[in-house]
Amino acid sequence: MDRALAPSVQTNRRRRQWLLGLGALALAVAGWWGLRKALQPSLRRADVLTARVETGDVEAALTAAGTIIPAHEAVIASPIASTIRRVAVAVGAQVMPGQTILELDKEASQGALARLDDEQLRNQNKNDQLRLALEGHLNDLGAQAASQAVKVRSLQSTLRDEQHLLEIGGGTAEAVRQAELNLAVARLEADRLARQLANQRRASAADVRELGYTVSMQQRSIAELAGKLRQADISSPQPGVLTWVNDNLGAAVPAGEPLARVADLSRFRVRATLSDAYAGQLHPGDPVVVRANGTDLRGTVASISPAVDKGVVTFYAQLANDHAPALRANLRADVFVITRAHPHVLRIKNGPSTRVGRSRRCLWCRAARPCEKWCASATATSITCR
Repeated sequence: MDRALAPSVQTNRRRRQWLLGLGALALAVAGWWGLRKALQPSLRRADVLTARVETGDVEAALTAAGTIIPAHEAVIASPIASTIRRVAVAVGAQVMPGQTILELDKEASQGALARLDDEQLRNQNKNDQLRLALEGHLNDLGAQAASQAVKVRSLQSTLRDEQHLLEIGGGTAEAVRQAELNLAVARLEADRLARQLANQRRASAADVRELGYTVSMQQRSIAELAGKLRQADISSPQPGVLTWVNDNLGAAVPAGEPLARVADLSRFRVRATLSDAYAGQLHPGDPVVVRANGTDLRGTVASISPAVDKGVVTFYAQLANDHAPALRANLRADVFVITRAHPHVLRIKNGPSTRVGRSRRCLWCRAARPCEKWCASATATSITCR
């Protein structure tokens, strides 16, 4: 006959079932955790770099430091050695052609011009005196030559008479020879006077020309100094903005020293410097990219300085859009001289895995240098598949 189990036995049996269920659950959790641990990747998600591949141009370029400068800037120099008397226009003001910017003291130059005028009058007086003296000398020589010519004709007549007397027996051979000798001497004297007169005329003409040259040079000096005096009121040669002026009133300035600069700020160009190690890769006409205020502007290399100064080469770039709003005078800019370009290729932005350098590895084959499938631009901005 069946008997009912004791309550303690039933309690032990239920406890055993619960313990087995909990053990199985703990074993399943431990297995799941161990399997998850075993299947966890060795790389962290933060260590994996991704980038979007796009189609575009890849350009190899040389990086240079540039400065934005006005396309046209006029430097106004002092025409005379003087002192600054007055500044009429402040820096930054708009100026028009012919507008006075600065005035110089002209008293010393005006005194020099007056002395030149006096010397010119004296030279002209000397010229007149020389002409009169030369004309008098030439007149004397001309009169002597004319008198000698008359004497020659008289001796010719005497010779003919002596020859006629000798023929009719009324004269002697000695008288004929004496008449011939007198005529020969007179002719020689006439020739000498004629040559002396011709030489004196040439010498007189040379003296007159020399004094004329002196007068002409003096006149040019007077005209040049007068022109410089007219320019002593420094004015603008072109419309633009006054970017600099020497405003030290009373300061002495020698002739040729810059006094002001007027620039046309509606057009700009770029002056850039590059290490002379890359001078062989720089050529006129090379395309450039100028980055100013976050704006990229295209242009070309216009000219290259032939001299190297302190290890750098200076060149100038002409911009296609030389009036862009981002351009400002004396603004610093990055200049990229493009030496090679691949248009319409697949590229990704440069990053820690694609940075150009000796330690960069190719993303395709992990080679230490770019392989045939991948190449990077020298601008360190992108990497692309060929």
